[in-house]
Amino acid sequence: MQDKTFPEKTVERLILYRRLLMNLDPEEKSNIFSHELSVMTGFTSAQIRRDLMAIGYSGSPVKGYEIKKLYASLSEFIDAPDVQQVAIIGLGQLGRAIVNYFRGRREKLEITAAFDKDSKKIDRVVNGVRCYSIQDLEKILQENNIQIAILAIPEDQAQYMGGRLASAGVKGILNYAPIQLKLPASVHVENRDMIMAVEKVAHFARQVKENGFHESIS
Repeated sequence: MQDKTFPEKTVERLILYRRLLMNLDPEEKSNIFSHELSVMTGFTSAQIRRDLMAIGYSGSPVKGYEIKKLYASLSEFIDAPDVQQVAIIGLGQLGRAIVNYFRGRREKLEITAAFDKDSKKIDRVVNGVRCYSIQDLEKILQENNIQIAILAIPEDQAQYMGGRLASAGVKGILNYAPIQLKLPASVHVENRDMIMAVEKVAHFARQVKENGFHESIS
């Protein structure tokens, strides 16, 4: 199952299903149907069934999906067997907010190192995460086998730093800088431009105000 390559949108949906199941109490509700997940997600029941069958999990027409087993199956697909360590580059306001928010939220993902060029931040510990000098980036990443990084730095530094991360063996980057990184295909990059996201929300907010509804065209 893990050798199969899944489209990004499918992986995003599977992660969403698990997050929703995480908020359910299996003692109060032991089973769930695809049509219930459809209401919660906005995806069709057929799409949900296809997604879950793709990871080898199928429910019962009578009882639906057993929540505990479905959650375990999704976790087996989404998570690595061992904890994956994550580095964050930039310990400014955004970087600190990410560290504070992320800590303890996922068992198999942990931010274990931060990097910054500000000497006042180096060797400090923020919510359990030690900040290292950016000069020691490659050394710390390789010593700890860190292959995931979060960029929380200004736009003019992001491409250079993304290149350093790629050269150091990082395989996945979550980029918060408002720039599209140009990196080798061997590195998976997720861009999170918050200004673009707010612009998108503002556009559709106007649509709702002017038309009284939001028509999504896929």
